[in-house]
Amino acid sequence: MLLAIILVTLIVLIMLRVPVAFSILGTGFLGLVLLGGLGHALPILETAPATAVRNSSLSAISLFMLMAQFMLMSGLLDSLFDAARSLVGRIPGGTGVASVGAGTAFAAVSGSSTAAAATLAQTSTKRMLSEGYQQTVASGLVASVGTLAAMIPPSIILVFYAITAEASVGDVLVAGFFPGLLIAIAMVATMYVGMAFQKGAVPAGQRSTWAEKWKSLWHASPLLFIFVAVVGSIFLGIATPTEAAALGALVALILVVARGRFTTQKFLVAVAETVKSTAMILAIVMAAHVLGHFLTETRTAPKLVQAIEDSAMPALLVMVLIAAFYVLLGFFMDQVAIIALTVPIVLPVVEELGYDAVWFGIFMILLAEVGMITPPMGLNVFVVSKSSGIPAVVVFRGAFPYVVVMLLMAMVFLLWPGLVMWVPNLMG
Repeated sequence: MLLAIILVTLIVLIMLRVPVAFSILGTGFLGLVLLGGLGHALPILETAPATAVRNSSLSAISLFMLMAQFMLMSGLLDSLFDAARSLVGRIPGGTGVASVGAGTAFAAVSGSSTAAAATLAQTSTKRMLSEGYQQTVASGLVASVGTLAAMIPPSIILVFYAITAEASVGDVLVAGFFPGLLIAIAMVATMYVGMAFQKGAVPAGQRSTWAEKWKSLWHASPLLFIFVAVVGSIFLGIATPTEAAALGALVALILVVARGRFTTQKFLVAVAETVKSTAMILAIVMAAHVLGHFLTETRTAPKLVQAIEDSAMPALLVMVLIAAFYVLLGFFMDQVAIIALTVPIVLPVVEELGYDAVWFGIFMILLAEVGMITPPMGLNVFVVSKSSGIPAVVVFRGAFPYVVVMLLMAMVFLLWPGLVMWVPNLMG
């Protein structure tokens, strides 16, 4: 009964738009007080938050955020779309395919879904509209492709999940690479299916000369250094994820200077944005540890595992119910809050069913990312709408087919977990 009261209070606070960290901290503290009194709750409040942020792996999150800010400063991200378009622009729907390719490449050097959506909206969406693409096609595709940044390493969300789940950060990071590529391919296929039912929705491609191809690829080629520095060093075991994040941030800063884009003002803005984002995440981490003490003392996870064992439900059915739960949460909460709140409770159940913690990270983040392009939150949709001037309702409508394909890909990963674990297994 006490657990139900605390969870309902938490949901109400979040729906009232109370900042997530304060909602979690307040309900966790209230639960501890009701469970053992103020004398029991205060010592936990004094020690748990500080203990929570002593994990050195958390520094990787800040460094990846700083790297993303430097990439935005460098201006190289604008070259991604031109490079992709020069390669595939000649085929029908080539600019749309180029948008997916640019979004995938952006994901491999940024790790931020909203940053990916905003950048692509300013480049590929406007280019597609000028070439005659329908608004639903141009905006919905870009908003959806932005979600790949949470899947393809280096991903801030994947690092946060690995730390919360106490899984290998390196394994979780590289595990998102192959599934991310499969989702990108599925998005391209979805766009072409839409073309088949809407004649004229996507115009014919435009050719590029070999000189134009080489020029655009040369301009975008420095991004390869970022990818090799981060993902390559982790995959080969040369660096830890935190060291790789630091190396990536350093290489990104060097590219900013080399391209003549460095100014003191821009540098301070990048650092300030990194600090603000880091503070938000660390606040949620500290609050989640207080709530975690309450959940541990109420034995929530063991009781949930026992209840599922007693129900004798098939493992696949339980996982489908868990998947529906995460999709629902994604409608109202951001991914960091979802991970902090649910992973300590749900992961023991998933592991009891025989699934791997690394696999589950990719699975649940894919499901939670659906909320980035669905109402009422739909953060990527609103970012694209603001950047492109297209009404949000049009973007939501254009993104719907990609919501369907993301859910279908989640089911594919559920039925064939080896697709997710292929790259981590290559690492040994």
